[in-house]
Amino acid sequence: MLIAWTTIASRPEAETLAAGIIARNLATCVQIDGPIVSHYRWRGQTERAEEYRLCFKFLPAQLLALQSHVLRHHPYETPEWVVVRAEHVGEKYLSWAQANSSHLPL
Repeated sequence: MLIAWTTIASRPEAETLAAGIIARNLATCVQIDGPIVSHYRWRGQTERAEEYRLCFKFLPAQLLALQSHVLRHHPYETPEWVVVRAEHVGEKYLSWAQANSSHLPL
């Protein structure tokens, strides 16, 4: 199983992105946290922003389609996109994820 995340400026945008991903079977689960506060540098300036974090749980076969969808529909010019492999996943949860994932995204 892989886990990825991105951040987005508003709750409605986060809900829309999450719902579209689940509707297309691009991830097994999308969780929305926030608001969170991000501090970063952008174009030479120090920035602070309230954002919402989306955490995606999905199988490796879904990676390219999910990444493409997120980057295509993300409103940021340079969206955060980080993917990590889960070191250990509970057997029941992994079985549920496999049963509820499509290897051919819609």
